[in-house]
Amino acid sequence: MNWYEMRAHEVEERTNTNVEVGLTEQEAEGRLKKFGTNELQEAKRPSALMVFLAQFKDFMVLVLFGATIISAFLGEYIDSIAIVAIVIINGVLGFFQERKAEKSLEALKELAAPQVTVLRNGKWIKAPSKALVLGDIIKFSSGDRIGADVRLVESSSLYIEESALTGESLPVQKKVDALQGQDVSIGDQKNMAFMGTMITRGAGTGVVVATGMNTAMGQIANMLQNAEQMETPLQRRLEQLGKILIIVALILTALVVLAGVYQGNEVYHMFLAGVSLAVAAIPEGLPAIVTVALSLGVQRMIKKRAIVRKLPAVETLGCASVICSDKTGTMTQNKMMVTHMWSGGELWKVTGQGYEPTGSFMKGEEVIDPTKTKSLYQLLTFGCLCNNANVIQKKKTYVLDGDPTEGALVAAAMKAGISREALKGKFEVIREFPFDSTRKMMSVIVRDREGKKFVITKGAPDVLLQMSQTILWGNKQQPLSEMYRKEVQAAIHSLGSQALRTIAVAFKPLKATDSIEHEREVEQDFMLVGIQGMIDPPRLEVAQAVKECKEAGI
Repeated sequence: MNWYEMRAHEVEERTNTNVEVGLTEQEAEGRLKKFGTNELQEAKRPSALMVFLAQFKDFMVLVLFGATIISAFLGEYIDSIAIVAIVIINGVLGFFQERKAEKSLEALKELAAPQVTVLRNGKWIKAPSKALVLGDIIKFSSGDRIGADVRLVESSSLYIEESALTGESLPVQKKVDALQGQDVSIGDQKNMAFMGTMITRGAGTGVVVATGMNTAMGQIANMLQNAEQMETPLQRRLEQLGKILIIVALILTALVVLAGVYQGNEVYHMFLAGVSLAVAAIPEGLPAIVTVALSLGVQRMIKKRAIVRKLPAVETLGCASVICSDKTGTMTQNKMMVTHMWSGGELWKVTGQGYEPTGSFMKGEEVIDPTKTKSLYQLLTFGCLCNNANVIQKKKTYVLDGDPTEGALVAAAMKAGISREALKGKFEVIREFPFDSTRKMMSVIVRDREGKKFVITKGAPDVLLQMSQTILWGNKQQPLSEMYRKEVQAAIHSLGSQALRTIAVAFKPLKATDSIEHEREVEQDFMLVGIQGMIDPPRLEVAQAVKECKEAGI
C-alpha cells in the first residue's frame, strides 16, 4: 500500500512513531545509522586516471596507436613520436574539459541543508534536514522548504509549490485525507509533501516517510546519474571512418605487395612499402583537430553559462532539430504578474516585470494615476488586503514570500504606491476564511479606524458574479442587472482569451449585528469591484532564443 492510501494512524503504525511526542533521540540515532543521512548521494565518479584513460578508447585513437606501432617497427621513429604526441595532446584536452565540467557541476550542487522543525521527545527543536529519519514528525509553515518526503497528518490552508518536481508553477492545495488508487501521480498526491518543495501559504505537520535517495527528488537524481551513455553521431562517424581506413589500408597493402611481387620485387620489401603507404593514408591530426574544434565550442557555451560534460556532445547539439523545454521557470519567469485590470466597463493595462514595484497603469495609450480612479484604486487596495503574501526587498531585488497569485496582487498594488504595511495601519484583519477548491474564494473580515467592519473576497470570477447583487460601475454602486452581468462575462472571456488567469474582487459592508462566525453567513450579496488578469510572463530572452532556433532550422 502506498503512503497516500493510508490513514494517519496507519502511517504512525507503519513508521513506528507517535505524532504527539515524535521519536526519542535514541530511536532517531538508531534509524540514522540504519538508513543513512537524509542527503542526495552523488554516484561514485571514476578517478582522474580512469577519466584520462577513457580519452583513448575511441576507435580512431586505437587506429592511430596501431599506426604508431607500425611506424616504429618500420624505423619511422619521428612519425611514431609525432603520432603519440598528437594522441596524448588530444587526450589531455578531453581530460581537462571533463574534469572542469565535473567541478562546475559540484559547485551547482552545493546547496546548504535547510533547517527543519522536528518533534523529538515531545519537544519541537530545530535540526538540519540531513538528520531527519523515517518516522520523524516535522512541522512547517509559509516560506519553509520541505526537508524530506512527508505524509501530512495536519493541514491548515496549506499550499505547496511543487514546480521543482512537476513543473507546475501554481501551488497545490494540500489535505490530510487518504487517497484511493494505485498509480496516483506526484502532482495529484494531495496528502503528501515532497523534499525540495516550498510552502507558499498555511501550515502543516507530517510524518517523514522517505529520506535521501528514497525520496521523489532522490529518484530523479538517481535516474539522471545512471542515465545510459550513448554514442554521439560524431563518435559513430569517427568509428566508421576508422574502420574504413583500416579496410583501405589492408587493400592498399595487398595491392602494393601483389604488384611488387608481380614485377619481381622481394615480398618483404614490398610489404614494408605497402604498410608505409597505408600508415601515410591515416590522418593523424584528425582527432586533435576535432578535439580543438569541440573545445572552442565548449568555451563559447561556457560564456553562455552552459556546462558540457562530454566534448562530443557539442557536435550532437549542433545536430538537434527539436528542443523539448519545460515551460515554468525556463520559458517563463515563474513569477505571476498582473497585466490587465477591469472594473466598471473600463480596462487598464499594467506594465512592469516580475515582483518589482515599478510600472505604469495605462488606459489605451495614456498613462494614468491609479489613485485618482476610485474603482481601480479599490480593486488594487482590496486585492492587497485579502491577501497573505508579501513582496520583500532583498538587496536590489524583490522576492515573494507566499503564493504567486497573491504575490501578483500585492506587486500590482505596490506599483500604485499601495503597500501592505501602510494598509495595516489603516485596517485590521479580524477574521479570515481561507481559500478552498469547493468555494473557490478567500474572504477576510476587516475593521477600519472608525470601527466599521466589511468583508473583502477574492476568487473565481464566475462564482463571485453569481454571489454579487451590485457592481461598482462608473465609480458608483449599481444594481447588477442582466446587462451588467453580460458585460462582466464578456470581460472574463476577453481576459481569458489572452491566456490570463483571472481573479475577481468583491466587497460588502457589515452591520454591527452581522455574524462573522461562518463563511456562509458573510459570503453573499457582494458588490463586484472588478477583475485582475495575470500571467506568468515569458523570460525577456525567450523571443530572441525562439527566433534563433527557427533560423537554425529547429
